[in-house]
Amino acid sequence: MSGTFVGMPAFPTAAKDALADETLRGNLRYATHTIRDKRAKAVAELDDWAELREAGKQIKDHTLRNLDRYLVQLEEAVTAAGGQVHWAADADEANRIVADLVKATGETDVVKVKSMATQEIGLNEALAAEGISAYETDLAELIVQLGHDRPSHILVPAIHRNRAEIREIFTSQMAKWGKPAPDDLSDAPADLAEAARLHLREKFLRAKVGISGANFMVAETGTLAVFESEGNGRMCLTLPETLISVVGIEKVVPTWRDLEVFLQTLPRSSTAERMNPYTTMWTGTTDGDGPETFHLVLLDNGRTDTLADEVGRQALRCIRCSACLNVCPVYERAGGHAYGSVYPGPIGAILSPQLRGTRSEIDASLPYASSLCGACYEVCPVAIDIPEVLVHLRDEIAHQGGRGHRLERTAIKAATWVFEHPGVLAAGERAASATRRLHPSRIPGAGAWTDTRDLPELPPESFRDWWRKNRTNGATRTGGRKDGGS
Repeated sequence: MSGTFVGMPAFPTAAKDALADETLRGNLRYATHTIRDKRAKAVAELDDWAELREAGKQIKDHTLRNLDRYLVQLEEAVTAAGGQVHWAADADEANRIVADLVKATGETDVVKVKSMATQEIGLNEALAAEGISAYETDLAELIVQLGHDRPSHILVPAIHRNRAEIREIFTSQMAKWGKPAPDDLSDAPADLAEAARLHLREKFLRAKVGISGANFMVAETGTLAVFESEGNGRMCLTLPETLISVVGIEKVVPTWRDLEVFLQTLPRSSTAERMNPYTTMWTGTTDGDGPETFHLVLLDNGRTDTLADEVGRQALRCIRCSACLNVCPVYERAGGHAYGSVYPGPIGAILSPQLRGTRSEIDASLPYASSLCGACYEVCPVAIDIPEVLVHLRDEIAHQGGRGHRLERTAIKAATWVFEHPGVLAAGERAASATRRLHPSRIPGAGAWTDTRDLPELPPESFRDWWRKNRTNGATRTGGRKDGGS
């Protein structure tokens, strides 16, 4: 997987830097609290939310258990409807397929619908290396692209930016990418949105190739669906002559009836809307309506390996609503960039290490980027038990070794031997109490723990010594009352 932000340190280091940015923390706090409060109200309107949540979980689990069958069915249906299906084992293969398809059209510019899968594989960068310019058309993705930035949220990629910062990006960068921003552009949301609309309009009307992902794929008909709020997706999916969709293999659902469940749960969990403003669905190609050519690139890129893990596979249920990010106390303070992946927050902490493996420093640190409070599980519309997967991945990482884990295992073995020898334990307790004024405030080699936590102060004597002096035959020396008195 190529989605690691190049040069990113492990989560603890990146998060520490983010915590020092007061503007970032203020932007995140305001945005996450606003989104999660609206979501809570939208969800509370449905008396059967718990049943919908369970239905979504069961649909996803059933599909994942039978993924091979449904993917074949999907391929047959897409092909029968006039589309072409390509299979990509990894990011490099997917990027090569898309680049070749674009070059075959003779075009050098493409417009894109917001897509986590294309970000995951680094498609924009791969296309640029082939002389192809990819233009993001989602407002938040446009902000990120113009600002030479990275997305920090699944739903709102520019959540870390405030209005003043966005205005500065538009005024300084838009002219380099196309139609410039108005000279008198203010930071009012309506003015910023209008500047983006005018900037993008010429790209929509000129583009011959569109690239998208998909929220869902329906196996029985070969239908793809994109949910969005701005209408840019509708433009990208209908105006170009060629449409290329890059979609993770886990996004398939068996039937239209299954899709109906997610039509209710995804909008409420993501944008707090009863129904998303734009739902675009297409099935292959149709003469005189929409793109003349449709290509579907089915992306694995670590998903099959994830599927093989009976505990970890539940991460593949994710419908990318981002509800878990908005309630996570860690994400709220550290932001999305600290996760070093296009999948930040709690879901990123379990998905990225499974898709990419846990051998890199940053991926080995992600399962620890959590307080295990469980708020993410409570809001997940498909009931992914993120804390369970976090603990499961921590266990895997501990067993694969590393200096810190080797030291921990050595310490546990030593402690086990001491506890099995009471005389040694007693002698150690007395020695520790006698030398307590000389103890350091931090444990050598455990700075990651003691940098933010004080070591408990040892008492002047051990409990067993106190017991020996103050208890005689079950009674205290001062009170004389037997155990069990009232």
